[in-house]
Amino acid sequence: MKVTQILEQATQDYAVQLTARQIEQFDLYYRLLVEWNEKINLTAITDPQGVAVKHFADSLTFFNYIKNIPEGASIIDVGTGAGFPGVVIKIIRPDLQLTLLDSLNKRFLFLRELMEQLDLQATFVQGRAEAYGNDLNMRESYDFVVSRAVAQLNTLSEYCLPFVRLAGRFIAFKGGNAAEEIQNARHAVQVLGGSIKNVHSFDLPMEGGSRTLVEIEKIQPTPDKYPRNNGRIKAKPL
Repeated sequence: MKVTQILEQATQDYAVQLTARQIEQFDLYYRLLVEWNEKINLTAITDPQGVAVKHFADSLTFFNYIKNIPEGASIIDVGTGAGFPGVVIKIIRPDLQLTLLDSLNKRFLFLRELMEQLDLQATFVQGRAEAYGNDLNMRESYDFVVSRAVAQLNTLSEYCLPFVRLAGRFIAFKGGNAAEEIQNARHAVQVLGGSIKNVHSFDLPMEGGSRTLVEIEKIQPTPDKYPRNNGRIKAKPL
């Protein structure tokens, strides 16, 4: 089966129903991902079902649980890698003002061509999250921060929560066994000005595995001393 056929089947009970145009865009996304993955390491998953379920459908769960997204809201994908979940979200909601942040410039070679081919706009920021979290042009500037980065949630929160504006939300995409990780992150989230509002646990379709979305609201400004430099974050997590 083609990647788009698998994706349509996988998302038939999702909150979003894909249009013909979006299906074309996901097909193009898949083809470019596989092509570029031969040149630079973007993903270990390249088979049609794996990409359709574990990348595309996983990213689309955002819309199953996150409601009332304002027209033109700003969103930053921290550690975007090959564009998951940020580019997937943008395909569904092209009105959103998307920023893609990643530390590796070579990934932006792929992302720039991808966005051009998809006819979508984004701002590309190459560098480390903790550096830009202290940039006054970006700090506490975004309605939504999303990340599928593999860091533990207490560490990931220090990278991501400084970007969230007051009353905005940080959505962390985590694996299925996240209960202990979430409990261990509660202190860090509080220190950084956040509050864990919802934890959404679910199984991806087609035996894609268990997943968790952690929804964190920004209820007070992040103290000026955060984020710390990367060495301190790793040596002494909150």
